[in-house]
Amino acid sequence: MQAIIISDTSCLILLDKIGKLSLLQKLYGKIITTQIVADEFGSNLPDYITIQNPQDINTQLVLGAALDKGEASALALALEQPNCLLIIDESRGRKMANQLGLTITGTLGILAQAKLNGYVSLLKPLLDQVKQTDFRLSDRLIK
Repeated sequence: MQAIIISDTSCLILLDKIGKLSLLQKLYGKIITTQIVADEFGSNLPDYITIQNPQDINTQLVLGAALDKGEASALALALEQPNCLLIIDESRGRKMANQLGLTITGTLGILAQAKLNGYVSLLKPLLDQVKQTDFRLSDRLIK
């Protein structure tokens, strides 16, 4: 059974900015996100990205004390989904997801997986495009 893939906002925005949002569909087929994340994205989502909100609003509210609303909603949804992969970039959100035992990746992990699967031939041009956005990249991650 394929894992459920849940995305936070930053991955959607960044992949859209570099013209590679379709990599999510190529890699995973369907993606789930929350209405809050969709609102933060600010544009119409492709058909392969569906909206599902967490059932337990209290978990989302507790997480929201430490994270932004989109991250809190994505994390709360991931906690309700067995066998899911959460795509999240922000360091506080990643740390919390790890502490809660969730499986995570980030946008750079998506790009690396796309290279491994043959959907992109070179990573460096994509990383150069990422650097041209307002997305903060750690030099440690790039290496």
